[in-house]
Amino acid sequence: MDAEPSSSASVVPLAQSSGGRVSGKPWKLQKTATVRSHLQPGLRTKFEERKEKETKAKALKKLQAELREEKQAEIDRRRQITLERKRAAEEKLRVEEAKAKMGARKAARLRRRAGRSKTVNH
Repeated sequence: MDAEPSSSASVVPLAQSSGGRVSGKPWKLQKTATVRSHLQPGLRTKFEERKEKETKAKALKKLQAELREEKQAEIDRRRQITLERKRAAEEKLRVEEAKAKMGARKAARLRRRAGRSKTVNH
């Protein structure tokens, strides 16, 4: 009755797993990475090709955005110029109306003053 293991009983090596542990349940399959693509292998593209295509698409979108921004900036600039001209015209018209109004008031004042004179009777 030796404490040593007999040579007839061989040691079963443990299968390596990511955590160094083994389930101990032989019916459990070893977990592997899920294949997420349901496409046929002939239709799949390589990662580098997809990355290159995506980079080109990003560059194209960036260029389109810059062109849109330039176009919008030009539209805004023209709109600003038009608004400034409109404001200037309104201010000019307002000044002319005020001048005409003040001219009419001054003329009325002069007529009243002239009416007070004894030489001119209105």
